[in-house]
Amino acid sequence: MAKNIIFSQRQCKNLIFGQASFDILSDFLIHLNIRNKEKLSNLSRYSGDFKDKRLIECIFLATEELRLDPLVGYHAAELLERFMIKHLEDLCSTPHTPAGAAAAQTGNYEDLVYEKLRDKFPLILLSCVQLASKLSLHSSVVDNNTAVQFLHSMGHSVSKQTVMDSELMILKALDFELNAPNPLTYVEILLEVLGHNDSSVPLEHLHQLCSRVLQFICLERKAIYDSLLVATTGCLSPSEEQRNSFVSVTEDCMLLGVGVIAVGAYILNVFNWELVVEELSHIAGISVKSISDFTHVTLLHITQNNSPTFAAT
Repeated sequence: MAKNIIFSQRQCKNLIFGQASFDILSDFLIHLNIRNKEKLSNLSRYSGDFKDKRLIECIFLATEELRLDPLVGYHAAELLERFMIKHLEDLCSTPHTPAGAAAAQTGNYEDLVYEKLRDKFPLILLSCVQLASKLSLHSSVVDNNTAVQFLHSMGHSVSKQTVMDSELMILKALDFELNAPNPLTYVEILLEVLGHNDSSVPLEHLHQLCSRVLQFICLERKAIYDSLLVATTGCLSPSEEQRNSFVSVTEDCMLLGVGVIAVGAYILNVFNWELVVEELSHIAGISVKSISDFTHVTLLHITQNNSPTFAAT
């Protein structure tokens, strides 16, 4: 299949889970793999810095309160991180400005960005949710009236013009490129391909469980990847160089996708779990050991947290 196939976020979401043909899924998988490799080859030094648990939790709660599709929340988180990184990089590239000079002196760029955007941050976060909702065909759209009402309920008084200005600011910062794949897209495409390759996999139940596993991993991201770094390096106190090199692992959406499915399959007690992992390895081109290590670390954190998310499983 051609490797230059381009799919927009809107096209991906136009297909309901479980209804795509294998040929379409294969094309999507090729596209996601290309996008993932492009992302990993162009990582920013600030990649992952804006996936703080509190931010992700706020986005998930806003998505739930507005009764949006969960996919909107994951997409909004990607938009927010890309926007924040762009702001940070622009700040670092202009040290001659007062803000840039202050950042250069302290070296605390992230805190400076938060400080600059603190008053606007709830609006920026909701604008990312609003933009993500407009790209979803299976979710209601957050219009300006809804955005204003929601912010008012959170104690923030803004006008519709301010909401529109915030959206435009984000669009311009991202050069109007909003169709970056998000983690849930990877999980669902990989899961559907797995279901086509192995009909014995209980796809519907596994899909429901994987949604909860992904949410848990996103909220406990730092702790899980810190443990995975220790397990990978064999060092209780990894060096700064090791941490920097490990960013390519923390930002690997393909690894995250197969890891989520492997964890879900283990919890669901899928028959021949090892064969499922081998099939995931074949589909994604990721070693069985890497998938198994990710699964082991994540399961440890789930059991240690006694997470109510999996209590009924």
